[in-house]
Amino acid sequence: MAARILIAEDHPASMELMRYLLEANGYSTLTAGNGEVAVAVARRDRPDLIVCDLQMPNLNGYEVLEALKLDANLQCVPVIAVTAFSMMGDREKVLTAGFDGYFSKPIEPETFITQMELFLPPALRGRRPEGE
Repeated sequence: MAARILIAEDHPASMELMRYLLEANGYSTLTAGNGEVAVAVARRDRPDLIVCDLQMPNLNGYEVLEALKLDANLQCVPVIAVTAFSMMGDREKVLTAGFDGYFSKPIEPETFITQMELFLPPALRGRRPEGE
């Protein structure tokens, strides 16, 4: 069974691209357009992985991470930051804050799934369509 992945992203085109890539590779997706909804969806549905934008309304990505890490049911769920911040030192700042991984925007469709799967146990990885 493939993982359920929560995409917390307020930019519709970015959200749709990640959702498309994940679902095309056998993953089930949950979505949230702001940080407050992301925390609520995570608490309700307990995803296996969370891909979280850093700049969102209501709660930013750092605030979402803090809320998740304070919840005993969610503190072990890997959270990957996805952000347009890609200046020198931004990756280190994100990882130091407690995110498990960091992807810069725009995401690379060719490598996104492979990179994301590094944060999932093999039993939860999706199944690619035949021929790929």
